[in-house]
Amino acid sequence: MERPATHDEFTPKTASALARYVAEKAGGDERPLTPVGGRTALRQGYALPSDVTLVSMAELTHIVDFPTGDMTITVEAGFRIEELQDVLRGQGQRLPLDVPQAHRATIGGAIATNTSGLGRFGHGTFRDYVIGISAVDGIGRLFSAGGRVVKNVAGYDLCKLLVGSLGTLAMVTQVTLKLRPVVEVRRLLWVTFDDAASIGPVLERLLSSQTRPVAVEVLSPKAAHNIQRESKLELPLDRFVLAVAFEGTEIETVWQTNTLRDELTPFAVEETLTIEPDAAGLLWDAFTEHPAASDDPLTFQASVLPSRVMDFITRAHDANIALQCHAGNGIVVGHLPDNCTSGSQAAEIIAPLRALAESGGGSLTILNCDDDWKASLPLFGSPRPDEFLMRRIKASLDPHGLLSPNRIWPGDSILPQ
Repeated sequence: MERPATHDEFTPKTASALARYVAEKAGGDERPLTPVGGRTALRQGYALPSDVTLVSMAELTHIVDFPTGDMTITVEAGFRIEELQDVLRGQGQRLPLDVPQAHRATIGGAIATNTSGLGRFGHGTFRDYVIGISAVDGIGRLFSAGGRVVKNVAGYDLCKLLVGSLGTLAMVTQVTLKLRPVVEVRRLLWVTFDDAASIGPVLERLLSSQTRPVAVEVLSPKAAHNIQRESKLELPLDRFVLAVAFEGTEIETVWQTNTLRDELTPFAVEETLTIEPDAAGLLWDAFTEHPAASDDPLTFQASVLPSRVMDFITRAHDANIALQCHAGNGIVVGHLPDNCTSGSQAAEIIAPLRALAESGGGSLTILNCDDDWKASLPLFGSPRPDEFLMRRIKASLDPHGLLSPNRIWPGDSILPQ
C-alpha cells in the first residue's frame, strides 16, 4: 500500500537510536508509532491513524552473529527474507518457513505477523524457531529475551509473545533463529478429485500413512488454476486438488511418493501426478505466493478444526472464493471474488464462514481489504474470552498506547492497570 502523504517517517540506524526516539515520544507529544519493514502486511488490521509516524527498519539490516556450527543466526529486524535464505543456503542451512513476497518481506515483519506458509505442517511456525529476541517497548526500554544458543530457554515465553503481535507490544530490532539443513530434493503429488467431499476420507487416511509429508494442501478449482498459472506448469485442473509434499533424499522422496500413490488406490481419485524436483520448486513457490493479498477485494485466513476443513471449503467454494488450505493444520486462506464490491457484501459472505470456524473454537481474520470496508467488518472476529488479558499485556508493555494503535482494536486499545 502507498504510504499516505500525511504520515511522517523515522528510520533509526541503531536499536539504541530507536529506543531514544520512542522514549522521547512517550515523554513528549505521545504521537503514535507503527513499525514497518517491507510493508507487505501494512493493510492488515484497522486503518492507520492520520497522525501516525511510520518507523522504518530499513537501516537495521546487519548480521549480528552466524555461528554456522551451532545452526543459529542473529540478524537485525530489517533483514530481507530472500537475502537471509541466500546467506543460509551458502552454508547448507535454511529457515524452513515460507514467506510470500520474500524479496520485500523482512524478518521482523514476518515475525510480527507470524507468517509461516504451507511447510508449517512439517516444520512449524516462527514460534518454533525464534530462540532470542530484542525489542523496544512503548516507553523506550530496549530489552532482550532468550539467547543465541538453542539450549537457552530464558525468556522463552516473551519470545513467543512477540511472535504474531503485529507490532502492538514492542518493536522487534533483532532476532536469533535456530536453523535446519537444506534438503536434497522435494517432490509433490498433485491429486485431483471431482468434489471436495471425496478428499475428506483421504485426509483421514493420511493420519495413518506410512509416509511423512511436510505439506498437505487442499485447493479449490479456482485456487488450483491460480497456482498453475503462477507456476507455469502443465497440471490437471478444473477440479479440487490435494497436493502432498515430501522432502529428503532422492531415495526417500521417491519411496514416499510411490507409497502414497499405492495408499490412494481405494479412493475416488481422478488423476495423480508426481511433480519431480525441478518442477516441485516452481510449484512450491506458487503455493507460497498464493496467500499474499494482491488485487483481490478481500483476503482472509481462517483457523478451523481439521475435522471441519472440508465442510468449510465446500461452503466457501459455493461462494466462489479461491481457497488454499493447509489441511494438516486447519489453516485456510481465501480470496473473495472480484464481484464483491462493498464491505456489506463482504460481511454477508464472511459471516457464515466465521460462524463455522468459531463454532469449533477457531477464528477468521481479515488479512487485507479496502480501508473503507473495515468499519463494517470485525477484522479479528468475535470478542474472545481472553481479550481482557490481551489488553492488560498491551497496557503493561505500552502504557501510553503509542505502538500500532488501531491495528487490532479500533479506537482506544488499552485498559488501565
